[in-house]
Amino acid sequence: MSTEPLSVPAAIRQRRTTKKFKPDPIPEAILKELVDLTTAAPSSYNLQPWRIVMVTDPAKREALTKAAWNQAQVATAPVTFVFAVDVRGWEKTLEQTLATGAESGAWNEKTIAFFRTAIPSFQKSLTDKLREYPIKDALIAATHLALAAESLGLNSAFMNGWQEDAVKEIIGAKGNPDIAIALLMPIGYGDGSYGHAGRLPQSVTVFQNTLA
Repeated sequence: MSTEPLSVPAAIRQRRTTKKFKPDPIPEAILKELVDLTTAAPSSYNLQPWRIVMVTDPAKREALTKAAWNQAQVATAPVTFVFAVDVRGWEKTLEQTLATGAESGAWNEKTIAFFRTAIPSFQKSLTDKLREYPIKDALIAATHLALAAESLGLNSAFMNGWQEDAVKEIIGAKGNPDIAIALLMPIGYGDGSYGHAGRLPQSVTVFQNTLA
């Protein structure tokens, strides 16, 4: 990288949603750093339910553009991160998650024994929120990606405008009821400048203790 990464506060203040990107590719070293910083995000019980697909193949990029109603962000970005989640993925990765926590020294035997029982119980209790919780975790990871990209000289766009079934087919998850799409995030070098649309006064959006 030719310049020092931005600080977190600077990246937050500078970042703008980017509607169009230059065709310049993202260097592999930077792309790897983006992935590392994205997957460092926290998640409920550290279950990491996200299944992130980086769409770079020209044919898949074209299909993804159509699935996103031909929006320029997807059409022009060299890579679009598809944040999918596996709502039952924890069933396959639980023991690996527990082992990783033990190996790192973060979790002792008592904690692991508790999680081995608590996690299945908690997941069962979610009922109609079984999809909602992993999607929240994926959105946290996507925020990591947006700020990491900004800090490394790249731009991004949070996208919620796409057809889920079409996106699932593109990433190879057609008909899989356990896979849900949280959002798309095109990443690249922005083409053009974007102003700050401003924010409502904090007196409207921020409260202490109660909504009053």
